[in-house]
Amino acid sequence: MNVGERLKSAVCTAEVIVVRIDGGATGPLLCGGEPMSADAAPAAPAQGGELLMGKRYSGGGVEVVVVRGGAGPLAVGDEVLSQKQAKPLPSSD
Repeated sequence: MNVGERLKSAVCTAEVIVVRIDGGATGPLLCGGEPMSADAAPAAPAQGGELLMGKRYSGGGVEVVVVRGGAGPLAVGDEVLSQKQAKPLPSSD
């Protein structure tokens, strides 16, 4: 897994781009319990749609942006990635 790499799920339609990797990443990126790869075969659409296109997910020393939604969940090792929340803008009084 490298920064800028596009990874596809083998179990759903999800695709992500790796944005950041910290030293704490301890394994491959998983989607639905299966490793994601650049050359995964397209999967049938899965029900659920937990991963939202355009949103960032982080955890386990990895940050990714979803470029194609899917059922998920994303994980690195035993740690499930969570959706990042937008930072509030400062008030302009």
